[in-house]
Amino acid sequence: MGSGETSPTMVEVHRSAVLPLGDRPRAVLLDTPYAFQENSADISARACGYFARSVGLEVQVGGDVATADWVFSGPGSPTYALDRWLASGTAADLRARVRSRPGVTVLASAAACTAGVATIPVYEIYKVGADPHWREGLNLLAALDLPVVVIPHYDNTEGGTHDTRFCYLGERRLSRMEAELPDGVAVLGIDEHTAAVIDLTTGRLRVAGRGALTIRLPGRSTRLPAGLTLPLPELRHLTSGHSTLPPPPPPPAPQITLAELIETRETHFATALTRNDATTATQAILDLEADLLAWSADTEEDDGGVDQARQTLRHLITQLGRQADSTRRLTTLTDALLKLRDDLRHNGHYALADALRTALQTSGIHLEDTPTGPRWSIPRP
Repeated sequence: MGSGETSPTMVEVHRSAVLPLGDRPRAVLLDTPYAFQENSADISARACGYFARSVGLEVQVGGDVATADWVFSGPGSPTYALDRWLASGTAADLRARVRSRPGVTVLASAAACTAGVATIPVYEIYKVGADPHWREGLNLLAALDLPVVVIPHYDNTEGGTHDTRFCYLGERRLSRMEAELPDGVAVLGIDEHTAAVIDLTTGRLRVAGRGALTIRLPGRSTRLPAGLTLPLPELRHLTSGHSTLPPPPPPPAPQITLAELIETRETHFATALTRNDATTATQAILDLEADLLAWSADTEEDDGGVDQARQTLRHLITQLGRQADSTRRLTTLTDALLKLRDDLRHNGHYALADALRTALQTSGIHLEDTPTGPRWSIPRP
């Protein structure tokens, strides 16, 4: 998975992978990539909560990789994980799982970086400033005769003014590093919120999620969009540059990110507020709260989207409160003016009463005289 491994966008991918495992599979989460972080226990708890709530899978942190039905590892530092997996039996156990094809193995984000011939030391390059270089990889895909390096976050755009595609390397650094790869090694780039699902039983690749899988070779790139399925022999031909891609499938239904959800809820809220529609505005707030709950387990949204959603939620609630306070003041003022108009009419000052009615209507307040007394409203645009 390129990213989003504990987000709503990947729920169906996880469920489809877990379903063949039957009831109560033995599920292990490898926390190694982020084990050095002070909040590692919190990340694990959120991930376990996500799998239990959204996938129906009870997960144990740590455990026997060799006998597990399902193994998952995700965000953190690729090299921190590599050093510890290679120094222990975990690397050998992961290789054996792919060779013997039992159960399900899910590598996402940082862990996905380790799956190929070589690994991007992304922390050292992007955050520390080390010269671009490769580290040894687990080469799990060698068992499938796929000499590749795996690059998650392939379409990342967090940099804004600078290039953070290709797992924060950017084009300049990736081009330099490609020249250092052994002959015949291709780049397998997985977009964010996208999964490359390799079924070792049927021998087929399926691209799932909202992005694409890119096979990058010197001088050419082949993009496999979400929804595409491909036999593994064809994938091998593509990674060797000896094949062309079949016609793409119809585009899948778009999958929305948390940032896009926040923008949508804000738009619905603002539209409702301009129409004085408190019910719809309140529903937009409740929808955003539900989004926040659904995405709170995403281990990669900790510093960005979830915090932004919380801030937006507080802002919308504050705006709704101000609108309600403004409406109360408007009600008090309008009721007083209607009482004044009624007194004017009662005392025969009809011209003044009509002038007051005209002034209220000019201000956007619609008046209707009924047998039970005047009623007022503010028509929606």
